[in-house]
Amino acid sequence: MVDHPRARKLAERIQVIVASMIDTRIKDPRLGFVTVTDVRVTGDLQNASVFYTVLGDEEARAGSAAALESAKGLIRSEVGKQTGIRLTPTLEFHLDSVPENAAQFDAALLEAARRDKELAELRATARYAGDEDPYRKPGAQDEAGASDA
Repeated sequence: MVDHPRARKLAERIQVIVASMIDTRIKDPRLGFVTVTDVRVTGDLQNASVFYTVLGDEEARAGSAAALESAKGLIRSEVGKQTGIRLTPTLEFHLDSVPENAAQFDAALLEAARRDKELAELRATARYAGDEDPYRKPGAQDEAGASDA
């Protein structure tokens, strides 16, 4: 995918506008503690995907999704006014899965640390199955052979 500087600048501007709209202008009681994490705009500047997170349980997420969907027109018109571009991009709101993924990574890291500690304890008490040095030394064999004869 080609990186378009104009699309990146527009995405940053849309992120600021949407965040301020959620903070100040949208008074929907279903809207929880929403944080706009990222905005991605297509290269032709026609579509913008807004990624957000919601603090709370599944009910808060569903309510916030419904509130954002109902306020989509108001937010889009404000984006058009503040950006001043000829064609205002359509907005799509997506719940960002970053917190869930981070929790899974944290759990995996804790499990790996627990297993590393377990392995270190096993290494500390480990013993050789045979002699410490299983290889024959040339001088040691001559001495053993001379004592047998």
